[in-house]
Amino acid sequence: MHTDTPPDPGSGAVNRPSAGGGANQTLALAAMLFAVSMTFIDQTIVAIAAPSITDELGLSSSGMQWVVNAYLLALAAFFALGGRLSDILGHRRVMLIGTLVFVVSSVLCGCVPKGEFAQTWLIIFRATQGLGAALMFPAALAVVVAVFPVERRGRALALFFGLSGALTAVGPLLGGWLTAWTWRAIFWVNVPIAVIALVLAAMAHIPETRRREKLDVPGAVLVAVGMGLSVLGFQQASSWGWSSVATWACIVGGLVVLAVFCRYELRVAEPLIKLSVFRDRAFTVDMLVLFFAMLAFVPVFFFASVYAQVSLSASPNQAALYLLYFFIGFGIASQWGGRILDRRGARPAMKLGTALGAVGFALWAYKLTDLEMHDQWPYAALAGAGIGLLLAPASTDAVNRSIGASYGEVTGITQTVRNYAAAIGIAVFGTILTHVTTDRVVETLTSKGVPAGAANDAARSVAEAVTGNPDAQEPTGGGRVATLMRDSMDAVRLDFAEANQWVFYGMAIALGIAYLCAHRHPGTRVTGDSPTEPSAQPGPGRRGADG
Repeated sequence: MHTDTPPDPGSGAVNRPSAGGGANQTLALAAMLFAVSMTFIDQTIVAIAAPSITDELGLSSSGMQWVVNAYLLALAAFFALGGRLSDILGHRRVMLIGTLVFVVSSVLCGCVPKGEFAQTWLIIFRATQGLGAALMFPAALAVVVAVFPVERRGRALALFFGLSGALTAVGPLLGGWLTAWTWRAIFWVNVPIAVIALVLAAMAHIPETRRREKLDVPGAVLVAVGMGLSVLGFQQASSWGWSSVATWACIVGGLVVLAVFCRYELRVAEPLIKLSVFRDRAFTVDMLVLFFAMLAFVPVFFFASVYAQVSLSASPNQAALYLLYFFIGFGIASQWGGRILDRRGARPAMKLGTALGAVGFALWAYKLTDLEMHDQWPYAALAGAGIGLLLAPASTDAVNRSIGASYGEVTGITQTVRNYAAAIGIAVFGTILTHVTTDRVVETLTSKGVPAGAANDAARSVAEAVTGNPDAQEPTGGGRVATLMRDSMDAVRLDFAEANQWVFYGMAIALGIAYLCAHRHPGTRVTGDSPTEPSAQPGPGRRGADG
């Protein structure tokens, strides 16, 4: 349990303004919401437009997966660096720099030329988009934390996480509409949003705070290499195989580098991440809950969209509406989670959210093979409600436990954990989906009389079609094999739905593990400047955290 420790004058720390130092809190929150909404929208908008991107640029499906994951990987690799730079250079300044990097990268993504260099171009600038987001997000979150006093911070951050997260729903809807014009517009749409964010930030008169410390460059390199290598191994396991030396060299090598990073951070005088914050059991539990929840939260955008377009033969707009069921539950429950946090602490919200999420994903997985989009909405909404309930409480509780450390450092930790988990989730579940789809499709095609060689070729094409139009991936040619292939597509779509069941059951298991972790939370609350027991805060509606 933390005690209130005043900053050491010689440490370079600054006093936190109790009421925002004269900043307009409403405008500051609105500016940060507009800024970070771009990062959330871009997590889903590309999944909807992927078939059009693949067709026009002639990308390989593995290349398209890298376009999706390069963004998340850069977020994970550079988030701690973004949080640290925010402390050293100033939260407002780094937010502005990150926004500019993000929007310039977005424009360049939309301007990708056709030809052999298209795939490399798109992956590079998706990665720099992630770098911009990694600079922007921790700085924006630190601004919100700094301008709101602790007694109002719970609801402010609940609005920040809930509304910005709910804006992810705009990604599919906007993506479906813009793709009908040109898929390039899904990147260009970030320009007006960034302009609004920058104008509101200027009007809010946000005070600048900074810490005069050195940047831990070796630590930044180690964490980026460790996360990059490990995610590379998981991502490439679908093509390299789980028995490949290269696969395990990347995974194990990445984890070893991360272990070296942790050991180095404990010894350096001014580390990139102050790992001492993990001595707080509540903070550690918050991180574990976020890690396992994020294995499902971000990947579900991609896999649900792909399932809708492949197994349900949905258009991009219809797939967007399918995802909307999830976001309706998420948006409503996120505000409920903020109220529970303010009144009873993080533990009851995390326990309820993880339980509802596990049940929702399991029921959703069970219904996938019915191939009826509108029959699945209660389970998608339940899964979304579970994530919405736990996300803001776990994130806010972790941030509030940064007493003795800076908010930029702690938000860097929380968001690094979240995005690293999301990148791993995309990679691992993508590998599972590819292998299971391949096996099921081979069985289906051979049982219908397709020769084994053609069945294996077709199965690989269908498995790779998770980022494109499955019909466009069918083998060409005429005669009996082509006829059998066309006649088998209904069964193949069911095979793909069954493969997705493995993914969604995996997400349910991840939420189940998060539920077990939530039980380890001590139940203390952060009120004022120090954690307290829930029972120590009398008043209407305030009950014990065990509830």
